[in-house]
Amino acid sequence: MPAFDEDPVFAPKPKARLAHEIGQAIDDLSAPELAERIALLRSEIERLEKAIEARQATRAAAASVFKI
Repeated sequence: MPAFDEDPVFAPKPKARLAHEIGQAIDDLSAPELAERIALLRSEIERLEKAIEARQATRAAAASVFKI
């Protein structure tokens, strides 16, 4: 019997492997690989900053509605 028949149908999905982990050893990476990780981290920072702005806007809107 194939192994996939024995796998649970609703099993949690495996976590995606991270391209970079904070504190990860970088000694074996080439300069282009390091540049790629820097670009990845910069895009993640931008995404997080946008999320902060959205939350601040939501909070400001809520505060203006509930001001007495």
